[in-house]
Amino acid sequence: MTRFGGGALGRVIRSGVGRRRVQTVVIAVATMMAVASAVVAGSLIVAANAPFDHAFAKQQGAHLTAQFDPTKVTAAQLEATREQTGVTATAGPYPSTTIQPEDSAGLRMPKLTLVGRSGPKADVDDLDLRSGRWATKTGEIVLSESFAGPAFKLGSTLKTSDAEGSSTLTVVGLALSVSKTADAWATPAQTRALASADNPLTSQMLYRFDSAGTDKQITDGRKTLAAAVPSGALLGSQSYLDTKRAADQGAAPTIPFLIAFGVLGIVMSVIIVGSVTSGAVGSSLRRIGILKAIGFTPREVVRAYVAQALIPAAVGIALGVVLGNLLAVPLLDDTEQAYGTASLTVAWWVDIVVPVAALVVVGVAALVPALRAGRLRTVEAIAVGRAPRTGRGQWAHRVAGRLPLPRAVTYGLASPFAHPVRTVAMLLAVAFGTVAATFAVGLTASLTAVGEAQDPEDRAAVTVFAGGPGPQPIEVKPEAPAEGNSEAPPADPARIRAAVEAQEGTASYYATTQEEDVSVAGVTGSVAISLYEGDSRPGSYEMITGHWIDGAGQVVVASGFLERTGTKIGDTVRVTHQGDTRTLRIVGEAFDTEDDGMRLHAGMADFPKAEPRTFLVEVKSGVSPAAYAEKLAETVRPLGGDAMANSPSQQDNFVLILQSMAALLTLMLVSVAGLGVLNSVVIDTRERVHDLGVCKALGMSPRQTVGLVLASVAGIGVLGGLIGVPAGFALHGIVLPVMGHAAGTDLPPSVLDVYVPWQLVLLGLAGIAIAMLGALLPAGWAAKARTAVALRTE
Repeated sequence: MTRFGGGALGRVIRSGVGRRRVQTVVIAVATMMAVASAVVAGSLIVAANAPFDHAFAKQQGAHLTAQFDPTKVTAAQLEATREQTGVTATAGPYPSTTIQPEDSAGLRMPKLTLVGRSGPKADVDDLDLRSGRWATKTGEIVLSESFAGPAFKLGSTLKTSDAEGSSTLTVVGLALSVSKTADAWATPAQTRALASADNPLTSQMLYRFDSAGTDKQITDGRKTLAAAVPSGALLGSQSYLDTKRAADQGAAPTIPFLIAFGVLGIVMSVIIVGSVTSGAVGSSLRRIGILKAIGFTPREVVRAYVAQALIPAAVGIALGVVLGNLLAVPLLDDTEQAYGTASLTVAWWVDIVVPVAALVVVGVAALVPALRAGRLRTVEAIAVGRAPRTGRGQWAHRVAGRLPLPRAVTYGLASPFAHPVRTVAMLLAVAFGTVAATFAVGLTASLTAVGEAQDPEDRAAVTVFAGGPGPQPIEVKPEAPAEGNSEAPPADPARIRAAVEAQEGTASYYATTQEEDVSVAGVTGSVAISLYEGDSRPGSYEMITGHWIDGAGQVVVASGFLERTGTKIGDTVRVTHQGDTRTLRIVGEAFDTEDDGMRLHAGMADFPKAEPRTFLVEVKSGVSPAAYAEKLAETVRPLGGDAMANSPSQQDNFVLILQSMAALLTLMLVSVAGLGVLNSVVIDTRERVHDLGVCKALGMSPRQTVGLVLASVAGIGVLGGLIGVPAGFALHGIVLPVMGHAAGTDLPPSVLDVYVPWQLVLLGLAGIAIAMLGALLPAGWAAKARTAVALRTE
């Protein structure tokens, strides 16, 4: 304190901080919000950087998940595999089997890989127990967090099968395995008890290798393990690289979104902190002149005013770091769900870099005007500090005076031209806030359109299954190969079709089937295809280019197929299904990300051996889909089929997560922009308090005073809106296609063209709203100030 807090210099610093309480509070609050925004933005950018890799390292994920036949290899032999060359860590053997339980509503779930573990902790695949506790006794199960939702809460029950006398399991916990080693966990004894002839017991081993960065290295490791156990003991394996590629593809669309908001937040934080600090020092030029007149040296003056800016800013920075960490928690939780990764926290270095950078920005922003003031002669500092430079903005007053508006309003409209640097900073804050609002509105609308475009078959009122269990709301692919097949044999599609046509209340229907083993000339491996019978336009995908199938010999493909095969609309492809080869013409590019964008869509008539497995039905007006499905189910169940009413389409969790993140981030950025305006108007109002006193003495009413102050930011709000709306529109047009390409697809017009004219007009008014809300408080303060007090105030 000898340099800053002792003697006359210390009293000047304390007096400056305490005397202008409003300005001090504004500096602290504006800095706090700016730093909080920067912490959140930095945390999200860090989270977007290789999320799977970070989570995989944190959990000591399994490079290879292997299933062994316990009848051919002993536990001791499996434990000995940890001594193989290249193996750095192992976990297991764990008993493993496959179950297909029913939930509490009686709906069959997909087949789940169940693994018996005594606890979540392990040297490999150290599970993250997200809620509840671990299964410790018979009748308890821990589900993968991918099942989290209203249907599977803690305490929910599952029946292990639809057979009479089947066991009941209670969900006691939800856990996350980044390696995707299982869908559910129970005690080893419970897992062994649930094994059956159709779903025999296997032994799961988890391995980490010293070199596992490529498919070849993983394959070499697998061969080494297979050679270390008896022949035929290794039943199957899963490489973490497949899981990584799927996770990275799922996370990729969020990265451009997070970076866009992160950059907006950081840039706005710098602008606000810099303008707040420089404005605070710049508004004190007259006081600086007085200090020089009573003997303070230029160096002491500079130190005093830099310290006066740093003290409230330091308080705001400290509070901002705390607030930023608190605000980052729900956003990082959303990011975890979007990425499917282990717990994300604010990186420790973000909490260091952001405050240090903020202090540097504050110091530089305060130092520049303080140095300028220190170099001014005493008389000049007093003169400059008392009023804007002579002639500055006079032309604006002359032009505004000719407008057919009240004098108080024209005076306010011309005021910003007296301080161009401050005005530019305020304009940038309003423009960035408008950019954030415009981008968020467009992003939310686009994500809603994406949610509506997914799973178009769900648009049908009723789904009828021609044999086997119908698709369920949750789709999970077991990592290990499942033995046995418990699906019912398919029913006769003709009899199911006849039942649908005969059912009272049927308006229209079309049939479809999904085939997973189709070959396409020039494409390595099998390709999935969806075949349609009847008028399938109600279940068509959103088209990017071209049109949906409307005749024989046509095929619709996704963007991924066109990119991988080098084809385009109008080209032909040779497709082989169950020995039948057809040459089909590509007539459309669909918005479809299933199977990495390689799924085909064609007419069932082109492949005579294909039979419909699902019928999508629309019911007549006034008919209840639930009642229709229940009645139809009574008819088709004896035939080997089933029927169910589709629930109203709900947005994907991923879409809802991004929408909530966009809303919170936009609210933060708009708040920061409003605080920037508030600070600038407080400074401007304090500088003009003497002028306002003169105006009040000449008869200006409190209402006119409020109008004057609000008019001083109205033009900035209008211009900020005019700049921010096109910029936000352009940002949406840049970020959305990048998000689409990251997901391996182009985007249809319904996802890109989401703005309507009235929305853009309202968003333009958002700039005015930000400016007005920021100026409202100082306007009220100016209106309440008594004339005599204002005239005496320097």
